[in-house]
Amino acid sequence: MTRRTDKIKLGAFLANSGHHVAAWRHPLAQADASQDFEHFKRIAQTAERGKFDALFIADVVAIWGHHLDGLSRTARAEHFEPLTLMSALAAVTSHIGLIATATTSYNEPYHIARKFASLDHLSKGRAAWNLVTSVVSDEAWNFGREQHIDHGDRYQRAEEFHDVVQGLWDSWEDDAFVRNKDSGIYFDESKLHVLNHKGEHFSVRGPLNVARPPQGHPVLVQAGASEPGKQLAARVAEVIFAVSHAIAPAQAFYADIKSRAAALGRDPDSIKILPGITPFIADTREQAQVLFEEFQALIDPVLGLRLLADTLGDDIDLSGYDLDGPLPHTEPGQRGSRRDKVIELAQEKNLTIRQLYLHLAAGNPVIGTATDVADALEEWFESRACDGFNVFFPYFPGAIEVFVDQVIPELQRRGLFRTEYEGTTLRENLGLPRPINRLAQQRASTKRAAS
Repeated sequence: MTRRTDKIKLGAFLANSGHHVAAWRHPLAQADASQDFEHFKRIAQTAERGKFDALFIADVVAIWGHHLDGLSRTARAEHFEPLTLMSALAAVTSHIGLIATATTSYNEPYHIARKFASLDHLSKGRAAWNLVTSVVSDEAWNFGREQHIDHGDRYQRAEEFHDVVQGLWDSWEDDAFVRNKDSGIYFDESKLHVLNHKGEHFSVRGPLNVARPPQGHPVLVQAGASEPGKQLAARVAEVIFAVSHAIAPAQAFYADIKSRAAALGRDPDSIKILPGITPFIADTREQAQVLFEEFQALIDPVLGLRLLADTLGDDIDLSGYDLDGPLPHTEPGQRGSRRDKVIELAQEKNLTIRQLYLHLAAGNPVIGTATDVADALEEWFESRACDGFNVFFPYFPGAIEVFVDQVIPELQRRGLFRTEYEGTTLRENLGLPRPINRLAQQRASTKRAAS
């Protein structure tokens, strides 16, 4: 396999006190970080100092679950609305991308098109939309619904939602706003395009009352791993957040998405696939392992059992079982492939209930020195299992500072990571093309056909 000539792409996941589910309890983490803008400002500026491609914020339009016994033992019940926080961070950074999550299930396309176009202007071309279909059923209760939208319907809605938003971003040609004081013409009406969309889920006239974004369209990010999710990603996504814990399945996912994109007429290199990793870094491997185990030890058993229930299903009550005993017999197939994989893992490795929930809480850890972490990133990247990584820092602010001060220089020394930003927009830094204005193109084609 030939050595790659492109560079690793890196996103920094913003998660209050840290990504680890018990991070807020650790002495190295700030317990009240969720409402402290100075905390997020420090993280953002550290990531930009390290030349990260982007910051990323996940979101759920509800508290992160209605099981208060487990939720009350995490720092996930309170968090800023992503677009609001990213707009504030745009003012204290200059190059790093700003990826905010917004659901297509409980929003309207005009809202999302307007907000992300605004963020792109405020940041001078650094906005990205993480398009999600809500998975937390509690969200339905906040929007006048008694039941969550079915999985298949959510993705059908998302497909149309995306197309409407992109059409609205093309409401104006890039040079439509002439602002000519002498003529008194503020915009050229021939360069205004009305969408007039009528579909199964949405009826949206347009146009958008925000000028075309500096990037043409903010970068489109997606993370669906289901079959409908992969189909949507192959068609529209420019960055994909993947979930892979080993190189072989990551390579399979990578090849699958790239081939699907090619079959749809897209350049496979126009999609950047970033699996998540969680680095635990110390001066020695032994110290890094101790750090990892400190965080794992902070997971309350009540929270651990809730993590298991979220995967295995609420129909399985493990509260009466010995945590250091085996998982009781559990029928596979009730919640899909992830449930089955967890059951298979417990059986194959003879894991206790405690060991199993600790495994789930660990995510995809990389434990060792800065060199060890760089080695792991290089192996994944060069084996074409990914185009970069979405880095889940276990605690803030120290974990990202160690990564920037120790891992980034090692990656740069190996020629795997940039030493300066390639441009001023997120598209330029990711190596993504600027999209054409499709509505302008359609009007031009219609005129040519009529002449």
